Amino acid sequence: MIIRPARPSELTVLQDIERSAGMLFAEIGMSEVANDDPPSLDELASFADAGGCWVAVDDNGPVGYSLDGPVDGAVHLHQLSVRHDRTRRGIGSALLAHVLERADSAVTLTTFVDVPWNGPYYLVRGFRCLSPDEETPGLRALRDEERARGLDRWPRACMRFR
Repeated sequence: MIIRPARPSELTVLQDIERSAGMLFAEIGMSEVANDDPPSLDELASFADAGGCWVAVDDNGPVGYSLDGPVDGAVHLHQLSVRHDRTRRGIGSALLAHVLERADSAVTLTTFVDVPWNGPYYLVRGFRCLSPDEETPGLRALRDEERARGLDRWPRACMRFR
């Protein structure tokens, strides 16, 4: 497996990966999250054009991807997804390590606190939960967007590495 920038021809595959990854949420009763639309092709292209769309590729093509970009002086991990049938094989960890290695500043993200492959996963990898007064304006704006999409039905947090 290698990690490299996503190609424009692969963006629809990334949407398929996102839908597949959502199956895990359905299995734990979070169907609304599982059925949430993947990023649009325009959104994916925007991340790719800015150098923040990475794919994990094996012999059959992309099996996972991450999206990152700047938010208030940090690198913000907007998305990290692995195809449902390829989870628990180190693909997500490799994508996360790639983001952390590339970052010359802190890395932030927002995540579900109690979902094992979300909050607990990032805590073990050195992230810490931010208190509300530590959240930057950009992180607060992202959290407002999440609330508007109904994601606060389950506990969420902003996290930071470094």
